[in-house]
Amino acid sequence: MAAEPIPHWPGRMMGSVHVRSTPQGPADQAVFVHGLAGSATNWTDLMDELKDTVTGHALDLPGAGYSPAPADGDYTVAAHARAVISLMEETGPAHLFGNSLGGAIAVRVAATRPDLVRSLTLISPALPDLLPRYGPIRVAAAAIPMIGEWVAGKMRLIPAEHRVSATVSMVWADVNAVHPVRLRDAINELRRRDDLPYADQAMICSARGIVAEYFRRGEANLWRQAARVQAPTLIMHGRRDRLVRPATAAKALRTFGNARIVLLPTAGHVAMMEIPQVVAAEARRLIGETRLGNAPLAS
Repeated sequence: MAAEPIPHWPGRMMGSVHVRSTPQGPADQAVFVHGLAGSATNWTDLMDELKDTVTGHALDLPGAGYSPAPADGDYTVAAHARAVISLMEETGPAHLFGNSLGGAIAVRVAATRPDLVRSLTLISPALPDLLPRYGPIRVAAAAIPMIGEWVAGKMRLIPAEHRVSATVSMVWADVNAVHPVRLRDAINELRRRDDLPYADQAMICSARGIVAEYFRRGEANLWRQAARVQAPTLIMHGRRDRLVRPATAAKALRTFGNARIVLLPTAGHVAMMEIPQVVAAEARRLIGETRLGNAPLAS
């Protein structure tokens, strides 16, 4: 069995969100944004790999992890982006990372506040796709009024162990690669969230928020936002991703003004959890290029 993984980083409230940070070290800061139904702990292992390169801060989005529900009940991508911006105004300009829904949020942050984003790393970003896979279709169905609430109620009847197993099977390429400690952590966290009165609403409304982005037109469309991003950008896709099509990388390369694409043959939807060493190596390259003032080379 692999060595026991490191404990999750300690957390504290910073403004309206709960944030887990690595010990203060390098001057360069990094902010990490998780995906739908995730939390700051999705980044624990990648933050460990990068702790000698950046001082990392992973937030729980409003209503997720240990962050309370937003006072205004707004779970749109724009609202989540405002929460990230508020954190980055505290950390100062940072290297911004986003996975899945967090990738969509990070794109909006980078497009609207370029002064805060030194580089952008997107891992399986949930950008609008005309040919979505089965997973996003399930998210869309759960986001339908009444149906989403009905599904959430039914899901609570399923033991936490089974729900975590189903989620892992969807987002990891190889379920056998998940360390038992991380499975235990996920089960315990799900049980804790089952007792929170706002947990279902946070999940359902965040799902509705990302579905709404797939149909948004005009300058606020996420692909148009992507074209406005000035920061050097790294986009990583797992070839075994069951949720986001790796083929969208081609459109991303055409759209972002300064991007490099990396396809990961053994990874699924959460490469930063599955192969953190590989993701860290690519991120270090981008951060190093940013420090030198060089543009990353498209590949």
